Amino acid sequence: MNTLLYLATVMLWGTTWIAIHWQVGDVTALVSVFYRFAIAGALFLPILFLLGKLQKTDKRDHCFFLLQGACLFSLNFVCFYTASQYIISGLISVIFALATIFNALNQWLIWRDKPTVTIYLAGLLGLSGLVLLFWQQLSVATSIQDLIYGIGFSVAGTYCFSLGNMISVRHSKNGIKPWTSNAYGMIYGVAILLLCIGLSGTQWQWDNRPLYLASLIYLAIPGSIIGFTVYLALVARIGANQAAYTTVLFPIVALTISIFVEGYTLDITAVLGLILVITGVLVSSRGSQLLAWLRGRRAAA
Repeated sequence: MNTLLYLATVMLWGTTWIAIHWQVGDVTALVSVFYRFAIAGALFLPILFLLGKLQKTDKRDHCFFLLQGACLFSLNFVCFYTASQYIISGLISVIFALATIFNALNQWLIWRDKPTVTIYLAGLLGLSGLVLLFWQQLSVATSIQDLIYGIGFSVAGTYCFSLGNMISVRHSKNGIKPWTSNAYGMIYGVAILLLCIGLSGTQWQWDNRPLYLASLIYLAIPGSIIGFTVYLALVARIGANQAAYTTVLFPIVALTISIFVEGYTLDITAVLGLILVITGVLVSSRGSQLLAWLRGRRAAA
C-alpha cells in the first residue's frame, strides 16, 4: 500500500509543475490559486459529508486547520505560482525537493526530534547542486534579479509546505484523517486567499484559453483533492521525513516535461547539479539508516 501511495504522489505532483506554468498569464497568481482551491474545496467537503467520512472535530482542531490552510492551500502556492513567472517549472520542482531537509529541521524545532549529522551534509549537497543547476541560467540571464525572485519564492513556498507537514503530523497524533484535515484546510485556504485579494485590491480576472481551464481542473482535482490526500496519507503511515522522500523523483518527472514543453536543456553542469540535489535528499531521508549500518559494520569489525 505504501508503494502505491508513493508512486501516485510522484506521478501526480511531478506533473503539476507544468500545469502551474500554464496558469501564468493574465490572471494573477493570487486569483489563480483561489480558483484552484475554491473548486477543490467546493467539491471535496460536500462529498465527504455526504459519504459520512467527515470526522467530528473541535475548535482547537480548526485552529490547526486554519494554519494548515495557510501553509498548504494558499500562501505556499502563491509563492510557487509567482516563481513560475521567473524560472521554469522543472527548476521549481528541484527546489521543492529540498522539503525533506526542511522537514528534518522543522521536526527538530517543533517536535524536538534532533536531526542526525547527515542532515548538514544533505544541506551542503543540496545547496551545491542548486548552484550548479542554476549556473546555466545565471550565465545567460538577462535579469539576475528575476532569477533571484524565482529562487526566493520557490524556497519560501517549500518552507511553507514543510510547516504544513508538521501540522499534518499533529493531526496524525490526534487521530484526524488526511481527508478531513484537507477538506477543512482547503476551505480555510480559500478564505485566506479571498481576504488577501480583498486587502490587496487585486483585480478579478479570467483566462479564456482552453489550456488555462484544463490545467486549472487538473490542479484542483488530481493535483489537490487526490494528490494531497494521497501524500498526507503517506505522512500518516510512514512519517513526514520518509514521505518527503517522494520529492526525490519530482524533479526527474518535472525536468523531463520541461525539456519537451519549455525547451529546457540539461548540460553537464546541470546534470551534476541534479545528481547532487537528489543525493542530498537521499542522505537526508536515509541518513539514519546509513549511520546505523556504519555503526553495525564498525561493531562487527
